[in-house]
Amino acid sequence: MITVEGRDVPALTADQMREVDRAMVEDLHIELIQMMENAGRSLAQLAIARFAPVRVTVLAGPGGNGGGGLVAARHLLNRGCTVAVTLSDPDGLTVVPAHQADILGGMGAVMTQRPAPADLVVDALIGYSLRGDPTGQAATLIEWANQQPAPILALDTPSGLDVTTGVAGTPHIQATATLTLALPKIGLIDSSAVGELFLADISVPAIVYQRMGLTTPELFRDDVVIRLG
Repeated sequence: MITVEGRDVPALTADQMREVDRAMVEDLHIELIQMMENAGRSLAQLAIARFAPVRVTVLAGPGGNGGGGLVAARHLLNRGCTVAVTLSDPDGLTVVPAHQADILGGMGAVMTQRPAPADLVVDALIGYSLRGDPTGQAATLIEWANQQPAPILALDTPSGLDVTTGVAGTPHIQATATLTLALPKIGLIDSSAVGELFLADISVPAIVYQRMGLTTPELFRDDVVIRLG
């Protein structure tokens, strides 16, 4: 539980967030591509409002978290930023992130094997589905990001951080700010890896939480992104 402006907001485990995603798709037919669009657009909005970057490097994994980063890359391009995207596993993209990458390709976006220095690094490598320490190219990109002088904005969770336990893997992103989605995750609340914590609306209806036995206040009446800490 976390308190926001005097209101108690429940925090979720990774398993609870999986249930939210399942209910959205299977019960309410709100598709992954819709949630991904909301997440990525909000990430781009926060990037501009908080950091005002000119050049952005987006590090994207092959799953849903990476897809959100690719959506953010599109919106940042549309808003006049210079954006370069590095994929941790270009051949392993799942269906919806591959669709997002195809859109970026059609826009002529810069896709690089090696990340470039920028004013802002967006971490969209590994989401709440983390299992063990990051490995391979994802680990290499995490280490690269942490060595940059630029701030890091993480999507949903800093890559390498367990959102349930708060245990930080080796390596893990040390974020300047994190935009988590739907509801905060338990492991983010007291982690020093998170930096400033924000929350974005991905259009989860209240009935999803009610069926899980959770009571949630109306968090997004005034904005789709709010600051938690």
